[in-house]
Amino acid sequence: MSDRIHTLSGYFHEYQKSVSQPEEFWARIADSFHWKKRWDKVLDWNFEGPDVKWFVNAKLNITENILERHLFTIGDRPAIIWEPNDPNEAGRTLTYRDLYHEVCRFSNVLKAKGIQKGDKVIIYMPMVPEAAIAMLACARVGAIHSVVFAGFSSTALADRINDCEAKMVLTSDGNFRGAKKIPVKAVVDEALEKTTTVKEVIVYQRTGQDVQMVAGRDSWWHESVEGQSDTHQAEEMDSEDMLFILYTSGSTGKPKGVVHTIGGYMVYAKYSFENVFQYSPGDVYWCTADIGWITGHSYIVYGPLLAGATSIMFEGVPTFPDAGRFWAIVDKYQVNQFYTAPTAIRALQAHGTEPLEAYSLDSLKVLGSVGEPINEEAWHWYHTHVGKTRCPIVDTWWQTETGGILVSPLAGITPTKPAYATLPLPGIQLAIMDPEGKELTGNSVEGNLCIKFPWPGMLRTTYGDHERCQQTYFAAYKNKYFTGDGVKRDHDGYYRILGRVDDVINVSGHRMGTAEVENAINEHPLVIESAVVGYPHEVKGQGIYAYVICDMKNRTAENLVSEIKDTVTKIIGPIAKPDKIQIVPGLPKTRSGKIMRRILRKVAEGSLDNMGDTSTLLDPEVVEQIIAGRV
Repeated sequence: MSDRIHTLSGYFHEYQKSVSQPEEFWARIADSFHWKKRWDKVLDWNFEGPDVKWFVNAKLNITENILERHLFTIGDRPAIIWEPNDPNEAGRTLTYRDLYHEVCRFSNVLKAKGIQKGDKVIIYMPMVPEAAIAMLACARVGAIHSVVFAGFSSTALADRINDCEAKMVLTSDGNFRGAKKIPVKAVVDEALEKTTTVKEVIVYQRTGQDVQMVAGRDSWWHESVEGQSDTHQAEEMDSEDMLFILYTSGSTGKPKGVVHTIGGYMVYAKYSFENVFQYSPGDVYWCTADIGWITGHSYIVYGPLLAGATSIMFEGVPTFPDAGRFWAIVDKYQVNQFYTAPTAIRALQAHGTEPLEAYSLDSLKVLGSVGEPINEEAWHWYHTHVGKTRCPIVDTWWQTETGGILVSPLAGITPTKPAYATLPLPGIQLAIMDPEGKELTGNSVEGNLCIKFPWPGMLRTTYGDHERCQQTYFAAYKNKYFTGDGVKRDHDGYYRILGRVDDVINVSGHRMGTAEVENAINEHPLVIESAVVGYPHEVKGQGIYAYVICDMKNRTAENLVSEIKDTVTKIIGPIAKPDKIQIVPGLPKTRSGKIMRRILRKVAEGSLDNMGDTSTLLDPEVVEQIIAGRV
């Protein structure tokens, strides 16, 4: 049963109902799922705590809503189509029936290895169907999965294992990425030297490279599933039991584990997927994200599969073996809805339109954009050359913490406007706040984006540190969730997201806390102090610009810069490596010792004509020296 909106007036009608009678609205949507026990109350909440509960005391298992619910109606429909990194390698298709049996088998493996309800399992794997099977098997036995993007360093992985006290790690011998073969198992082994809680490691054989297997701890995936039964009785879970923890960068150094619970997340992931993408049964949908990010959770695995959709999983990169790879896959599988990041669009735009010429792309109905606001130039290129001006673009705004898309056009229904996320989905009550904490009403206003009423997909806490959740999201404005983003509402009432207002940089759609990058830079023995800011980058959206004070000790700036980059790669991963590093004699500080980042941002951006008021600086001369040495 679908709760799809079909017209613009239908959207306004649904939105009005969702605001005036939110509990009745969400109860109606939730009724289309299979619950072992219905809820006693739809919603119980306060944002002071915060303490939010949806579908209170309801019992369910999310995987029964993906597997059993579809088994007898669409069991032979493809659930996951897997496209490998190398186009010459055969892909795989798993129907809903295949997926059911695979998830049951692996659920039995987890139980056999001692995994119980409430245990944490880290998934550090390539983009193969087994990664999705692992997520669903965890959910089926009541374990909590935490997927870590397999490009993170051993230190970053160890931090996450230690924070959630994971009992098991699921990984691979190696990953293929473009022309590279990445030794993933070695990263896991190194991480486990810094942890004490992991008892079991299961290794999926992907590349066939030699790896060290630790007796009594490590086992092969294929050997573990051999002989396991392909049926499994799903664990009964409470609506508010944890489904997963996903770590995200904050404005302070330590990554925070965002916690999503089962019932509300399930309801919101399916509802938002069907409406934003206007998915129809039989469509082929492709999101190019990695499951290490929230986009992969909500819009490769949970949302599409709850809706009975066919979801493509792609292991490779957009430019391998050439810049036509995405378009070859679209034609090969006759993709109808295509969802990718502005970074990928800009990278492909740089190759011109020639790589598109060999492909028809006629199957496309909807184009999506995720991760950061898409700039107008990329929007027009995408619309004209990929969508041939006939495919609506859904420019989606949301966060790890929101669980699903909150502001977006509904494909083919909401009139679009380049660079605007347009209107909130039903159930999402936005508020634009000024710095004094006053809500700005009416149109043509700009301020900080907040949400004033709970929605089912929202985070419940940050793992092991509820106080941090309260301080980060609910302390800035009374009774409101603060997104950390600036926003503009134009004369039509459309929303345009203006980017982060805190110390977080959006690199290729992935949030990087400046403090986290600075902490990594400061690990280099010759670094005395550093400050990191974002600057406009034509492909990534924002690049990372680091100002570093060093003890030069007969060193050249050149080799020091490359060592610092290596240090960051080793501690966080290549994704956080600064694009530019400037060795500076000092940093612009106020008399109270606070770094004036506003000045550093202006220098990084090249806006050198107006530095604003520098009278409060301890040493205004340092600004001149920084400008002179700009890289």
